Amino acid sequence: MSDVTREERLQIMLTSKELEALDTWRFSARMPSRASAIRELLKRGLAAEGFAQADSDMKSRDFGVGAKADGASRKFK
Repeated sequence: MSDVTREERLQIMLTSKELEALDTWRFSARMPSRASAIRELLKRGLAAEGFAQADSDMKSRDFGVGAKADGASRKFK
């Protein structure tokens, strides 16, 4: 576990099925909390999409958010 200070709060709403899936994964992965499970899944999802962890001085435009770097829009499912 890293010594990262968490300074930002993110509130999300989930359906009952999403929450059930999260809890099922959390318990099978032996995660200590829902928050830690969500952080781990977010990290894995971003890594799977080829996104590195952002440096604190990077802006959303550095990741192509809101811009079409190659002229094509990317669709997320």
